[in-house]
Amino acid sequence: MAAAGLGVTAAPFTKAAHVLGAVSAFLVLVWCIRFRGGLALENENKNLIFNLHPVITLIGFVVLGSEAIMIYKVFPSWDRYTVKMTHLILHGIATVLGAFGIYCAFKFHNEQGMSNFYSLHAWLGMATIVLYAIQWVYGFVTFFFPGASPGVRRAAMPWHVLLGIFVYVLALVTTELGFLEKLTFLEIFVGLDKFGMEAILVNITSIVVVLLGASVVVASVTPVHDKEIPQDYAPLPGEC
Repeated sequence: MAAAGLGVTAAPFTKAAHVLGAVSAFLVLVWCIRFRGGLALENENKNLIFNLHPVITLIGFVVLGSEAIMIYKVFPSWDRYTVKMTHLILHGIATVLGAFGIYCAFKFHNEQGMSNFYSLHAWLGMATIVLYAIQWVYGFVTFFFPGASPGVRRAAMPWHVLLGIFVYVLALVTTELGFLEKLTFLEIFVGLDKFGMEAILVNITSIVVVLLGASVVVASVTPVHDKEIPQDYAPLPGEC
């Protein structure tokens, strides 16, 4: 494993990701409930409908998506079937929540008479949910039921992992663009204080999401045990 050259195991990064995921979910809830007025699927105040969008999509795509990716490193002693099923279920829930979060954004726009797909955030968000769903169906059919032949599974696994990391990073980028877009909108059209508590909270949440994503990616490419880390390193000629 090439990433073993980092000289670290996945454990500290998975632990950090658990904490950062919980913190990011807490912060986005504080933002939408404390500063933006609350959450509602039906309300005269349409902003409460929109507030569901960042909460649901972050918890789905980012938090649960992170846990699904790391499950193989968090519970390496679990039998293959159990860990594969847990991975599948977590990603399935993340897909449903992501789709519902996007629906809330559409519902808000439509009830406000606003256009859809007017920003890069919206376009990448749609790409994320489509690729996420394709990835889930592909994984289900190939590795779970009906299941491809062993040879096909071996050949497909690297691509499944690579696409999974790509879609996860795409979800992170889309999340960051969403925070930026909403905060910019509030500052320009609502007069939100650029250095006020709400703006600071949103920026801190964005930083936490970046750190969460970095922890998950590193955890996904590092070994579980110390014995997997090469101990026979020799410097290259001319290297100190």
